[in-house]
Amino acid sequence: MFLRELTKSGTITVSYYKDGTLQTCKGRVHNLNLHQQILSVKDENEAVVSLLLSDIKSIH
Repeated sequence: MFLRELTKSGTITVSYYKDGTLQTCKGRVHNLNLHQQILSVKDENEAVVSLLLSDIKSIH
């Protein structure tokens, strides 16, 4: 599972599926809601991207 990667400080790269295509997002963990299973990542431009945990392929 990729939850161990979320505990590291610094920038992460998340590969996820959106509308059937593989996307990539780089940034820092903004919020992790395990109840709703949503990961929020804040990128370099301070924009927050919310991702369903089930859509995530990998985190580096």
